Amino acid sequence: MKTLIIYTSQTGFTKRYAEWIAEKTGGDLLELKDAQKKSDDYFKDFDAICYGGWLMAANVVKVKWFFEKANNWKNKRLALFCVGGSPNDNPDIDTFLQNTLTKEQHKYIKIFYCQGGFNYEKMKTPSRLAMKMFVSTLRNKKDATEKEKVMAEKMASSYDISDVKYIEPIVAYLLEKDNEKAV
Repeated sequence: MKTLIIYTSQTGFTKRYAEWIAEKTGGDLLELKDAQKKSDDYFKDFDAICYGGWLMAANVVKVKWFFEKANNWKNKRLALFCVGGSPNDNPDIDTFLQNTLTKEQHKYIKIFYCQGGFNYEKMKTPSRLAMKMFVSTLRNKKDATEKEKVMAEKMASSYDISDVKYIEPIVAYLLEKDNEKAV
């Protein structure tokens, strides 16, 4: 099965996951900026295409390109993985995953979440400032919930909670031999 992994990464977590997935699947790896330059013919020979993006404000960055292309790739095994700073067991993740795709997209795209972390040193200035302001707002919130207090403490500095084990369901899906597509 010929597999393509396309990704965009700001601080390196999504790139790391994309590289791990490409290695485990034997797939080709392509940054989004390079994929955007390819003609439609380039993608026709791939059996599976996986897009990876990072989360910002509960949105997968630059996923619009993948969604537009996916309309023409419904005959392929399609996956979307997103990387964020929340642990995989955060209950909000399931809600996010359900709401990221439309009902129609859920029929042909399988979505996954991989915990990554924060790397303030590699963030672009606008992102870094926005995150620092968000953390400050959470810390100064008078009626902050326990969950918000923990989140503010965690997000106050850089951390890495990524782990190769989180690619296992993505790899399994991409390498499935049967005709079943997204569920």
